Parts: sequence; structure tokens; C-alpha cells
Amino acid sequence: MLLREIKNIYHMELDTIYPKEEVDSLFSLALSHYLKIDRFILAVQPDLVISKEEEQPLFEALAALKQHVPIQYILGETHFMDIPIKVTKGVLIPRPETEDLVRWILEDTAEDKEFTCLDIGTGSGAIAIALKKSRPKITMYALDNSSHAIEISSENALIQEVEIQLFEFDVLGAYSLDLLVDLVVSNPPYVREQEKSSIAPNVLDHEPHEALFVPDEDPLRYYTAILDLCKKTLVKGGSVYFEINEALGEEMKALLKKYGYSDIQLKKDIFEKPRMIKGKKG
Repeated sequence: MLLREIKNIYHMELDTIYPKEEVDSLFSLALSHYLKIDRFILAVQPDLVISKEEEQPLFEALAALKQHVPIQYILGETHFMDIPIKVTKGVLIPRPETEDLVRWILEDTAEDKEFTCLDIGTGSGAIAIALKKSRPKITMYALDNSSHAIEISSENALIQEVEIQLFEFDVLGAYSLDLLVDLVVSNPPYVREQEKSSIAPNVLDHEPHEALFVPDEDPLRYYTAILDLCKKTLVKGGSVYFEINEALGEEMKALLKKYGYSDIQLKKDIFEKPRMIKGKKG
């Protein structure tokens, strides 16, 4: 079959589900992953024919996309800060806006600086791995309350050949952590239950709810638990960096002040939404 015919089928089947530009992107991702064909190949070879064997994974991916399965789960990977990251169902898919959180930390830390960092709720390990690859002298720790997430993040660290000390830990439990670090970073659950109606089906029906949602009556529960943990785990003068709900920036500033943090800064992400905050422990 002509490759451009398969692309047309993607549009016929998916244009009512996703924007046309996104369908182009989904097709290109599948093409690159399964056939190692560049997305621009159709422009220079419009009559390119592929075999039945080559067609099969493209149509299998199409069937899954029609069921709103995220392309990252279909392909088994995504890219974060240009780093291939393995993802599976049960682990949150890293977002482009989270890359801004990592870049903010990198802007604030010299390339040759030696310090200790803890990533809380590491999921796939994307934040920890990106930081360690860019700042090799970091002593990097990462934790998650999901054994599956720890397994996937361990695999990703091994694939990327970075040393990260990973362990299973529930920040909502009444536990202390025998660890002292200079910096804490976290992208914890922060989507309120009332916001579920605005969440796309490919996220709502497939990504782990425990990594996304918090109760309406206690939307800052994870940040509070992390700041409680930081009382002993974060050194005096150390910094916290959080990804946050764009609607709760002022509440987060107030929470950091309540815990005695200073130099508090709220920052917008690539989509011009106030989605990041940092503070220094007093």
C-alpha cells in the first residue's frame, strides 16, 4: 500500500477525535518508531510503497488511537528533554511543561556544582534522569509510592547509564526519611476532582488517576506532605521546586510562606500558565 494512503486513512479515522495537526504528528511518530522513516519522506517520495508486514504495526497503532490510548503507551516510550524515556500504563507520561521545571533548576545550578537532589514522585524517572545527565556531579535520589514506577524508572536510568538511588516511599504516610539533600523537586498530583470534565479521554481513561488527581477539599495535600518531609530532609538554605496547578499559584505561595520559605518565585511555563514555583528554606 502507498504510505500516503495509510496517512489518509489515519485522517479519516482520527480527525473527529484529534485536531488534524495532531493526527499528522501521531502518524509521524508511528512512522518513525516502527519503520524508522522520517516524517518528511512523503514530501520527497509521495509514491513510497510499504509491505504488508510494515503496514501491520501502523494499523495496530491506529486501532489503539481510536480507543484514545495515548501514543506514548502504544509506542512504549516518549521523549523528555530529548531523552528517550520508557513509559507503560500505570506510569504518568512526562509533559513538555515539566521540561520547563527542569530547565529552571538547570538555570539556577552551575554545571560543575556538586549537590544532592531528591525527586519526589519520580514516575518514569524523567526529571531525575534529565537532571543527572545535565549535571553529572549531582548525587541524585528519587522516590515514588508505586513499585511499578520504581521498576520503570530503574530501567530508564539503566538505559540512560545514569546513577540514581531509587526507593519506594509514600510521602502521605507518617514516615521520616533518613536523608539530607540540598534540593527537592516534585511534580505531584495536583488536578482537582472538579477539573476532571476538562481532561481529555486519552488522559482520563488511561493514565493513572493516583498520579493526577487530588480531592477538591484538600488540593495541596501532597505539597503539604512534602514540606513536612523537608523539615528534616532539606538543608537550611536549600530549595524546593514544584510543578503546580495553574489555578493555585497564590495558595502555593501562601503555603511556602507558612512553612518559612523565602525568595518565593512563581513562574509561567511554555503555555504561559503559572505552573511552577520555587522557594528557599529559611
